[in-house]
Amino acid sequence: MKLHWQILVALVVGATFGLFFPSGTVWVKWIGDLFLRGLNMVVIPLVISSVVVGVLNVGAGNNLGRIGLRSVLFFVLSTIVAILTGLAFVTILKPGSGVNLVTDLPANAAAQSGSFLDMLVNIIPANIFSDLATGNDRLLAIIFFSILFAVFLSKQEARHRDNLASIFESVFVVIMKITGLVIAFSPLGVFSLIAVQVARFTGDSSQLIHVASGLGAYLLTIIAALLFHNFVTLSLALFFIVRVNPFKHIANMASPLLMSFSTSSSSATLPLTLSELEGKSGVSNRITSFVIPLGTAVNRNGTALFECGAALFIAQAYGVELSFVQQFLLVATTLLASIGAAGIPMAAFVMMSVILDSAGIPKEGLGLLLVVDRLLDMFRTATNVYGNTCAALFVARLEKEKLNF
Repeated sequence: MKLHWQILVALVVGATFGLFFPSGTVWVKWIGDLFLRGLNMVVIPLVISSVVVGVLNVGAGNNLGRIGLRSVLFFVLSTIVAILTGLAFVTILKPGSGVNLVTDLPANAAAQSGSFLDMLVNIIPANIFSDLATGNDRLLAIIFFSILFAVFLSKQEARHRDNLASIFESVFVVIMKITGLVIAFSPLGVFSLIAVQVARFTGDSSQLIHVASGLGAYLLTIIAALLFHNFVTLSLALFFIVRVNPFKHIANMASPLLMSFSTSSSSATLPLTLSELEGKSGVSNRITSFVIPLGTAVNRNGTALFECGAALFIAQAYGVELSFVQQFLLVATTLLASIGAAGIPMAAFVMMSVILDSAGIPKEGLGLLLVVDRLLDMFRTATNVYGNTCAALFVARLEKEKLNF
């Protein structure tokens, strides 16, 4: 049975268990706790290894100079816009309002971030080893150090650079295997987390209806935000900046978009994306061979939009109020964490625990998100691929290539 079906079964069984045997949830709560601890266990090594490998890949393109700079510029701007789109949709539509989930944490669980200046100062780690021991609460500082380390590593002599690069790549591969193991146990985690939440609502059917309707509203809100980013933001950028017909481009990219939607893997779609861009859109191999692999590694518009929107939904569901500084921190963490999410199914979900910790949002709500994550994974992966193809056209136009439009 495929994982998303396992999760659906676990949802039904967990909800039934919590509804009819609420007192028994004390015996299964530890399963959900172990699942959340497993996610926390892999996050820091996954982020460090993936960020270092990703930045080193960018550094390897220094000989391309102008192309690399233009690619990264598009990646950063489009990802920021995607995050703000997700933030705006969830803030305006408020799908989590009225859900009223309960947790062991106090209602004002959001971390006291202090002033905006304090937040900027705290990005610089005073002691990286202390921050590593602290864990997800200092993730932004850890990511900053990882980027700084990778940038200067890319400038070293080949013998130093290649040795360390090989180590980080090996660590990344191993951590991804461990992550896969943790994700394999997600049905058990969903069973426990859902059972505990439903047990708290036993005797209050109206609250259960609120949770179900809130989850449906969340699903529709994120899908609407992703569609807006694709068909409005990116498509208008193609029309006004790149000067190409976005509808024709979407038609040209139909095969890779459908493949990414069905497989939920941007990495698996990479060869088809390359061939379609070169064969149908007329982008040269020197552009596609650099922009698309790099974009697959670090440019994930859909993932970033989802992560920010999902975090804000959970905050609304638990009644956690986020200040402006905390929302800015949420955007910054999402931008950097999206770099560390591997191009495989459910990778964004693993990074969610990082983002929730950074804003002081309870992680127990992750169990609810897993219920609809498979469908959202399909939409956000297609958005990731579409954003990368737009980046290739953007760079090709600036390089004055003749495109088939």
